[in-house]
Amino acid sequence: MLKLGVIGTGWISSSFVEAAHLTKKYRLEAVFSRQLANALSFSEDFEDVSLYEELEDFLEHDLDIIYIASPNALHFEQARAAISAGKNIIVEKPAFSNPAELSEIIALADEKKVLFFEAARNIHETAFEVVNNFLATKTIVGADFTYSKYSSKMSALLRGELPNKFNAAFSGGLLADLGVYLLYAAVYWFGKPKTAHYDAVVLPSGVDLSGVGSLDYGDFKVAIKCAGNLNSYLPSEIYTTDGTLILDAVNGIKSAKFNKNDGGTENLKITTTKHTLYDEALHFAEIIETAETPSSKYLYKVLHEYAMDVAETSFSMRESAGIVFPADHK
Repeated sequence: MLKLGVIGTGWISSSFVEAAHLTKKYRLEAVFSRQLANALSFSEDFEDVSLYEELEDFLEHDLDIIYIASPNALHFEQARAAISAGKNIIVEKPAFSNPAELSEIIALADEKKVLFFEAARNIHETAFEVVNNFLATKTIVGADFTYSKYSSKMSALLRGELPNKFNAAFSGGLLADLGVYLLYAAVYWFGKPKTAHYDAVVLPSGVDLSGVGSLDYGDFKVAIKCAGNLNSYLPSEIYTTDGTLILDAVNGIKSAKFNKNDGGTENLKITTTKHTLYDEALHFAEIIETAETPSSKYLYKVLHEYAMDVAETSFSMRESAGIVFPADHK
């Protein structure tokens, strides 16, 4: 049983703990929040959980793995402190503000002989591998991925407030939120694009409220669309020389149908997971438990390659849109 610590007390942390407990491989041991009342409220459904409002004290707790889900711009310093304390870490996506931070954390984790994971949940779902196997015999000619959801923080933004999600100081914006799922899907199925561009609606705060991106693979292009000020109900599609694969979504696949150019159809067998974060929590635990085996070492390396490809692509897209985070200058 992995002794789990949590930094950040938002809904995503609660969801991860729920999924982690479902795997029966973790037990919540400690929670850190800058406001102790938040840590107390977060942990009230669990027994024997230690609460901390000082990070140094939290990191002294005997923990096997720490899940970090604080605001994006805080991830780097907290991850570095956790690794320096000898802890394995899972960092909620996007793990860091830019590729330089990611590269430094990967190197530090290797030096300290601990493991770092970016929590990009969608690529861990069995459905992603089903689609990957299906596409292995196809020639890709394009794709269109979309994920737009009216943000719970929009009302605050419209009142003139500046939530972390829409604040450059916290490395916010939609590309660094919903867009991460789209980029991970593209990198997982097609690899890293040759170039990437992003046309964004940029707020006065300096981050994107919505945008349309283009990933250039040479022989084909992938369009990505994300927004926080509207709800989109469009599916995502992958185009091949044989037909079109229609996915209900790429942030979490529940259905996949292939419409053949000759008029036929084929439904891929998709098994939905018991919890949206279950598969990633299980995979991380399995890698930790078998870290010295060749298969786990290989998978761990591949996950870092995905993470770096996504980080570098996202950074290029932000550059093309003129979006700069304060963290980029550190």
